[in-house]
Amino acid sequence: MPKEVLLTQQGLDDLKAKIEDLSTRRREEVAERIKEARAFGDISENSEYDDAKNEQAMLEKQIMELEDKLRSARLIDESDVSTDVVGVGSTVHVKDQSTEKSVKYRIVGSAEANPSEAKLSNDSPVGKALMGKKRNEIVSVPLPRGGTRELKITKIEA
Repeated sequence: MPKEVLLTQQGLDDLKAKIEDLSTRRREEVAERIKEARAFGDISENSEYDDAKNEQAMLEKQIMELEDKLRSARLIDESDVSTDVVGVGSTVHVKDQSTEKSVKYRIVGSAEANPSEAKLSNDSPVGKALMGKKRNEIVSVPLPRGGTRELKITKIEA
């Protein structure tokens, strides 16, 4: 059985839009490339045709993987997100205990994680450390090169 994919409503909408875009616009673009490559003549020695067919195969694989994610998706009801403990869907304000720097993270499922937008997966090291914790708790996050980073939870929002 495929692993359950946790998604917020925004993540679900983004996933559906990506599948729609790949299934329509991108498929049409690739089909047009294949058609143009065929026009060059003998396809047995036609690198443009081979490239277009490879792109088509990769596109179909990507669509299939996204559709599998959609089938195994579980929507996080954001109205049920607690402000008492950190969970998927929570926005968490933390303060690094050594640098005194404050950061805000949104905890999401791995399918919609994007660290550059401060959306952390519940499976990431920071996400795992924060899950189930309460305001004013200090959590230790293991660092890739050894050691730990201490984060104090200052606020939890839904």
